[in-house]
Amino acid sequence: MALARALPDLVAGRWTVDPVHSEITFTVRHLMTTVRGSFAAFGGAIEVGEDLLASSARAEVEMASLDTRSAERDAHVRSADFLDVARFPLMTFASTAVEPAAVGRRARQPRYHVDGMLTVKDTGCPVRLLAEFHGVGPDPWGGTRAGFTATTTISRRDFGIEFNVPL
Repeated sequence: MALARALPDLVAGRWTVDPVHSEITFTVRHLMTTVRGSFAAFGGAIEVGEDLLASSARAEVEMASLDTRSAERDAHVRSADFLDVARFPLMTFASTAVEPAAVGRRARQPRYHVDGMLTVKDTGCPVRLLAEFHGVGPDPWGGTRAGFTATTTISRRDFGIEFNVPL
């Protein structure tokens, strides 16, 4: 799929994640509620090909930067009971394929499936991200920015993260 036809404003080449204007967030079920959190330290890049479907993405997340707004909970999640960040400091993603996704009625922007390998605690599992392109525009400093979002759902058990304590 020719890039100029699929996403006319996006230029082929390397686009680096801007951590100041980006975020990695998550939600997880805990007890009878949903806990929201984020990772503060991460990086990555998207290599946009002239053939959009030949594009690729890589990301790296520092697991110790986890923040759920509870220092006690964060310390426990970072421990060997869960993420074991002392032994496994990084979570990584490397794409393996890009393909168009069906556009739903609520989707306002082009959407793509980005398949890849997510590695947590040295355990890699294939995941499928649903990525949405939001456009390209100038920033106040004379540069050009591209906007994307990507979402997926994973099971911690797929990565060997199981902690079941009777309540």
